[in-house]
Amino acid sequence: MIFLSYILDKNTPTYGNRNTFDINKQSAISNGNVANDSYIATTVHVGTHIDMPYHFYESGQTIEDYSTDFWIFKNILVIEIKSNDLIIKDELIAKLEKIEDNSYEILIVKTGICNIRDKDEFWKNNYGFHPDIYDYINNKFPDMRVLGFDSISVSSIQDRTLGRETHRRFLNPKKPILLLEDMDLREITAVTKFHEIIVSPLRIADCDGLPCTVFGKVYD
Repeated sequence: MIFLSYILDKNTPTYGNRNTFDINKQSAISNGNVANDSYIATTVHVGTHIDMPYHFYESGQTIEDYSTDFWIFKNILVIEIKSNDLIIKDELIAKLEKIEDNSYEILIVKTGICNIRDKDEFWKNNYGFHPDIYDYINNKFPDMRVLGFDSISVSSIQDRTLGRETHRRFLNPKKPILLLEDMDLREITAVTKFHEIIVSPLRIADCDGLPCTVFGKVYD
């Protein structure tokens, strides 16, 4: 088993570096208190997290609408690409066209940007995805439930208008493909063989995004 998600800490980057993850102690043994008791303040769109349809649709689904089985994936497609543009489209579709099996449930795209997550470049010039990718995935892979990737958002900070449309397309409550953003894909490649992936979001009621722990079970 390997982790495909990051630990949250004060150095966690956020989209456009607009938010922070803050953790502080209300009480501390080192200060003479009986126990350590910490509290956090953060956006829910932080670190490895899932975007829910409610993020862009007032009537969109939230965590309450999904069963436990939804978060367990057996048919896993991993694609590794080197994009020449910040908006990913043609390179990804070209690779998807070569896939014959249409039973995949989760698509994981590794761009390699995870390797510079500790640099400002990670959030200043992040890869985004073109909204037409949703149409292609939805038509070819009817069982696809989640698109996961190593960029900080499906929306490139360099083209936020297009990014909003991509969010709307993927999160359409009529047939959503949820977005699993900022995955830790440093340990995997396109030839990594998964037995199973489990996505474990925080179960926060009526919420538009949820930090996740993601587990991958790989074949030896």
